[in-house]
Amino acid sequence: MNALNTVELMNALGRQARVASAQMAKAGAASKAAALRGLASLLRANVAQLQVENAKDLERARAAGLAEPMVDRLKLTPKVLETCAEGCEQLAAMPDIIGEIMGMKQQPSGIRVGQMRVPIGVFGMIYESRPNVTIEAASLSIKSGNACILRGGSEAIDSNRALAALVQQALVQAGLPADAVQLVPTTDREAVGQLIAMPAYVDVIIPRGGKGLIERISRDAKVPVIKHLDGNCHTYVDDPCDIAMAVKVADNAKTQKYSPCNATESLLVARGVAAAFLPQIGAIYAQKGVEMRCCPEAKALLASVPGANLKDATEQDWSEEYLAPVISVKVVAGVDEAIAHINRYSSHHTEAILTTDHVHAQRFLREVDSASVMVNASTRFADGFEYGLGAEIGISTDKFHARGPVGVEGLTSLKYVVLGEGEVRG
Repeated sequence: MNALNTVELMNALGRQARVASAQMAKAGAASKAAALRGLASLLRANVAQLQVENAKDLERARAAGLAEPMVDRLKLTPKVLETCAEGCEQLAAMPDIIGEIMGMKQQPSGIRVGQMRVPIGVFGMIYESRPNVTIEAASLSIKSGNACILRGGSEAIDSNRALAALVQQALVQAGLPADAVQLVPTTDREAVGQLIAMPAYVDVIIPRGGKGLIERISRDAKVPVIKHLDGNCHTYVDDPCDIAMAVKVADNAKTQKYSPCNATESLLVARGVAAAFLPQIGAIYAQKGVEMRCCPEAKALLASVPGANLKDATEQDWSEEYLAPVISVKVVAGVDEAIAHINRYSSHHTEAILTTDHVHAQRFLREVDSASVMVNASTRFADGFEYGLGAEIGISTDKFHARGPVGVEGLTSLKYVVLGEGEVRG
């Protein structure tokens, strides 16, 4: 497809999305729920056909020499598809928040002022590898009364086309416009450049993928972007704390899964508990093959742990997102130094304090400048599904509009509504 055709294509998708967004904004809760339940049924009824299309992507990926972990992310197994279907049903069952009016207050003039929750309008979603994101984005878009334009990775084009066709079928069956969810049908990279520079048609862009993709989108977009670049998450083990609980949580936060952006990458330990805590967590990390990049004090306390893979931490390690069995470890004086270190080096994603001191916990919650802040829980909980949002379209470390996991509410905006009885301004 030549550049001119790509420009025409993207403008057409934009125009269609804008028209569909007006219809979605006034759609009733029952229609949106019917579309979501219909999509769940279609996913279950088409498992075999979806796997035929998915096999084309897998074959192409292997032929191109894509690493097996990347190939694994492309797979639409029956389990993955069932999870997608269940996600649609959970969203359908959640209350519809569109049109909700809140904070209505009478003013001295007699007017009553409040805010109404409304859809954003049209969002563009740019994502890599996992084709199940097509269903997550589409279902959240439907629930929130928006229209969306989806641009998945070229490596998943056949899977994404098949999934998007089912989404449009479910929309039409529920009496909603098919164009409420459109997939960019080309793998031409120019389509991304067009999508992020159409403010007349697109209200916000949501990139989901590697740091390179997100940096490019953030740099070149002509419309607002909801994003996070890094997940350099911290777990701070406080003095005082329950050592056994701290060991359990610090283990889970790092080793439950290494690749997500909410895995802990940096472990801070208060000096008062370091001698008791570090050898215990060090033994678990050593057993699981986790490399520890340590400050001199932490390294000395971990030196006696059998099989421990210890390295000297560099300045860069305090800022690093490893996404691998590697963790930086630092002994700090206490809660003040921990908060200062986190606010300097973190990516403002998710941080946790493990403590039995209520005052320390409250200070940590107030003073740590991140999208999610936790007390006595694993950072791995920083996820839309775990937060009860039904699903998430991504995680935002921005401070405007959405922050943290972005679910249905993050895809909405507020407008002021004023109710009067003939009042005029004097």
